[in-house]
Formats: sequence, structure tokens, C-alpha cells
Amino acid sequence: MPTAVTPVRQLQPHAVHELTEAAHTLLSSAGPREDDLDWSRLIPRVPLAAASLSADVRHACRPVDTAAGLFVVRGIPVDDEAIGPTPRHWSSAGRAGALYDVVLLLLSTVMGTPIAWEGQQDGRFVHNIVPSPGHEAEQTGASSTVLLSPHTEDAFHPGRAHLLVLGCLRNHDAVATTAASVREVRLDAADIALLSEPVLPILPDDAYAEAQSYTGTPPAVPTLWHAPDGLTLRYDPAYTPLDQGTAEHRAAYARLTEELTRVSTAVSLTPGDVLVVDNDLVVHGRVPFRARYDGTDRWLKRASVRVPDRPGRPAAERHEHGYGQAAVEAYA
Repeated sequence: MPTAVTPVRQLQPHAVHELTEAAHTLLSSAGPREDDLDWSRLIPRVPLAAASLSADVRHACRPVDTAAGLFVVRGIPVDDEAIGPTPRHWSSAGRAGALYDVVLLLLSTVMGTPIAWEGQQDGRFVHNIVPSPGHEAEQTGASSTVLLSPHTEDAFHPGRAHLLVLGCLRNHDAVATTAASVREVRLDAADIALLSEPVLPILPDDAYAEAQSYTGTPPAVPTLWHAPDGLTLRYDPAYTPLDQGTAEHRAAYARLTEELTRVSTAVSLTPGDVLVVDNDLVVHGRVPFRARYDGTDRWLKRASVRVPDRPGRPAAERHEHGYGQAAVEAYA
């Protein structure tokens, strides 16, 4: 898999300073609890802090502007010793890396509205993505030994994020995130037309145990469609029952998969990097690696962002049940 040149937006020292100072100020408002942040006190203060950030920070958070469908914001310092050991499970992170939770929230708020899921990581707006014992072979962020298949984030849900934001705290082994943009594939018109029909559902992934038990009929959804600015996709082959489709549909889906593989690139994040992925253009995954569970493993923070009034998704999505899952907007 090639390692392409990823668009990088370098934050200058003064922008980094104002961003981290704003995060420190917000942290001081989150109460004296030692085990975790008091998010109920912190979250309402984020929009005003984000609105006060300079034009330089806002320029770094401008919309995706290349066919690659992603960019990296770079320049935020991470003290490897101060953040402590990589947690063995998201639920044991507590306040570890809390400053970067808030930095990610600020950047996400400049770009749109952060969302949380009631059924994932206790409804947090920033997730800890770490390898966890017993989850090595799953198709979730807690896995390690298997390829995390390229997918649209939360593809099963009509309220999925427009932007996926991944902040790197630790990555000593240079474990790569994979990314492939539908704007860079080559498909003929017949395949695009076929994959634009709602033929198969996308089922909830293993991170949503409650959604997997939902008894409603899974809605068929299109894999591709044309937005005003170009081709977009909703794709998660690991949770799409492809065997229920026609031979013609499976063949077209396979050709799309081959094309996404052809244009896929490896993005190896370094501490302080923030990867922003347009979730309507880009499928992402992760290469396999061997977790040590010794406190030095890869550690990412993840936020999901909706962009208000963004056009381009099929109108039929408004009628989907979302498998009973509710996405909560940070500032609703």
C-alpha cells in the first residue's frame, strides 16, 4: 500500500499556544474530580472558546479541499511521559490525555458540531481508541491483529458524522491508518448506477451491541450517490450482507472494493497529528499490528462531527430507524 503525500496544515506556534491555552482554561472549569472530566460543566463552555480562536486556527480547520478527502492538522505538542501509559481499555482512561480531549473538541467545534452516541463509550464526545485484550480480532477500534477493513464511520446510521477526527497521542510502532477516496476511483457508469440503488442494508458494527439486537427491518441503502460536488459513498463490507445481493450487484461492489484498494494510502500519524477525514468521501481502516499491552501501544482520540446544513445525502435517509441508536449533538 503506497504512502501518499497527505495534505498537511501546519499550525504555527502562536496558534498552538492559543489552542492549548483555551483547552487548559476549559479544563479548569471541569471540576476537581480525579477519575474523569465533569463533561456537563465543560461542554457548554466550548462553543464560546472555539468562537474566540484566531483566523489561523480556523483556516487550518477549513473544509476538505482536495480529491483525497482528508488532511492532517500538525503542530500540537504531546508529552509522552505526561500523558501516562496507554490504557488497556477505553473505560479505564479517566482523565488521561484530557487536554487533548478538549483540544479535539475545540477543533471539532470550529469545523461543525461534535456528536456522541448513546450506545458507544458511555455517550462521550471524545473516544479513546486503544487496543484491548480479548478484542484483537474484532472489526472495531479496539482490535489489533487483524486488518480493520476500510469503511465509512458508523455507516449503519443516517445520523453518522460528516467528518471523522482522529488525534494521535502515541504511535511508537508507526501503525498506519488506511484511507481511500471515492473521488479517486475509476468506475464505469453502469457500476455507479447499480451501486446507487438501495439494494442491501448496512448492519450495526460490534461497537453497538444494543443496536445489533434491534428488531426492526434493516433498511436497504445505496452504496454510491451523486452529491452536488461529486460522487459520495456509504460503505462497510464487513457489515453488509453481500450474499443477499444479486450476482450483478456483488460484482459491481467487488469492483468498487478493488478500486478503493487501488487508491488506498497509508497515513502513519505521529503524536500531535490530527487527521480529519470526510466521511462521505473517504473510507478508512487500519493495518494489523501486535499489541504489547505494556502502556506503550498506539493511542488515538476520536471525535465525530456533523456539519450543519451540509447538502448531499439521499433524502430517504431521513426515514431510517437507525437501529434504535440516537446521536446526541454537543450543543443541542
